[in-house]
Amino acid sequence: MHDTNVNREMPQDLKASIASAGNFKGNFNLDKSGFNPSMPGHVTNHEMVFRQQPRTVKQEGSGINLSYEVRKEMALMLDDHQCALTVALHQYNKHHWLSEGAESFLSLHELLNEHIEVTNKHIDEIGERVARLGGVPTAHPVTQHELSYIKHEVEGRYSIRDFLRNDLEHELKLQEMLRKTIRRAHDLGDFGTVEALEEVLKDREDLGYHLYSVLEDDSLMRGMTHLMDGKNDIVGDGRVNSHNKLQ
Repeated sequence: MHDTNVNREMPQDLKASIASAGNFKGNFNLDKSGFNPSMPGHVTNHEMVFRQQPRTVKQEGSGINLSYEVRKEMALMLDDHQCALTVALHQYNKHHWLSEGAESFLSLHELLNEHIEVTNKHIDEIGERVARLGGVPTAHPVTQHELSYIKHEVEGRYSIRDFLRNDLEHELKLQEMLRKTIRRAHDLGDFGTVEALEEVLKDREDLGYHLYSVLEDDSLMRGMTHLMDGKNDIVGDGRVNSHNKLQ
């Protein structure tokens, strides 16, 4: 009979990441609409035919039977999401490129590649929804980071665990902000946005679960250490069951 009352201690850095995400007070940039000469990417010396200001929606509609006010609010929120996802994508790319180590170079390299592919898909889906609502999706990389409610980690190489913990914090914040927009879209009757974001949210929850699972305490490397040093740490900081035949 296995003892089911083992107290498993969550790694401290994982606790810190979850606590940091729990203190997140994310806000959408609903006040940042239209032309702003101080905003990166809004001013140019090139001669082009200007048709619509950034962070606005078409007054006359776009084939979707929602009011101007609803389309504008939803488009601005969605644009913030695609900016945040683009920041997450850049960070995932960095961690994908810098994967190293026995447990990381192949397995995490491929895991992060999957996260990159899913994130690219979500950026495209949300950017398309902004356009369908009559908006102009933000595409300038500096402006995207300005509008994003998550921020890229500082430059440099850090431990793989640091990388993944930062990615998990991004995912937890993305989930929270997506839920805010889903609730608001439902209240406003924008059920097309609700359906689109519910699929995105489900995928982001899966990505967060992947990262959380990788960061949990047990590992094959810990098991090998147990076999080699005899310190009985095969189950981490939990209580060892002496009746477990696998020991």
